[in-house]
Amino acid sequence: MSKPLDVALSSEIAKRINSKTTDYFDNAYQAAILTEGAIYVQGFLTYAGRPEGPIEYSWIELEDCLVDPTLPHLNKNAQELHYFAAQRLTIKQLKAAVEEAREDYPEDPPLPVYGEPPYEYYGDIMLGGRDYQDAYQAAETRCRELNQPQT
Repeated sequence: MSKPLDVALSSEIAKRINSKTTDYFDNAYQAAILTEGAIYVQGFLTYAGRPEGPIEYSWIELEDCLVDPTLPHLNKNAQELHYFAAQRLTIKQLKAAVEEAREDYPEDPPLPVYGEPPYEYYGDIMLGGRDYQDAYQAAETRCRELNQPQT
């Protein structure tokens, strides 16, 4: 994580949007829409313990920090969390992608946004481009490091 996680702002925004426990993408979407200068970020979250693999996740990025509107539900300290960005969208790009997804696939949730094909594999799933695969592999490596048996 190149920017620090702003815990206080994450908690404040989580309250403002009434963040949900496992709705990472919608939480970040709502936070991005309400936060001036925000960039919506999709990627992976890792931490020690279960689950022992990367979690596909979303947060927002400001000029000087990361904001995680799902943070209050994670029951983790900021120092335990590791974010791996795969895709960044401006508010304009995000709104356009959500609108297009709602029109093209009205029966499916519009988030997450995966961009244009061709898609690459990460784990057992083929979603997202090369950036997704790179972020997944970095997150997977970090998970293995965090979850190594103590000797």
